[in-house]
Amino acid sequence: MSALRTRQQARERVKQVFSAALDRVIPVEESTALKGATFLDFEDQVEELVRAVAPTLLEERAALEPNAAVEVAGRCPHCGSRRVYLRQEVTQPEVCSRHGKLVLQKQHGRCRACGKSFSPSGS
Repeated sequence: MSALRTRQQARERVKQVFSAALDRVIPVEESTALKGATFLDFEDQVEELVRAVAPTLLEERAALEPNAAVEVAGRCPHCGSRRVYLRQEVTQPEVCSRHGKLVLQKQHGRCRACGKSFSPSGS
């Protein structure tokens, strides 16, 4: 079992997304005017920042789990057989969380005994 990326890679991706979102709320350039005039405008800007950063952080956190990628399929969860194999394809389904849509990598296994498929990875 192994993580899909290193902590440093995950941190860099989250920092890039956060930095880009922050630049939309508070631009680095002093000559650029700040957007909004009311507290409600400020709240909306912060919510937009959270909607940009939270899904990325969740994706990266899931990718750091040791069981995010497996090397052997293990046992079939349907019949318990060890006659299973990992399929070569890895899909990236879109998942809806309370923080927005995110994309997770998902491995697929298939059982030779019962013919059913399953996902052995824990992400």
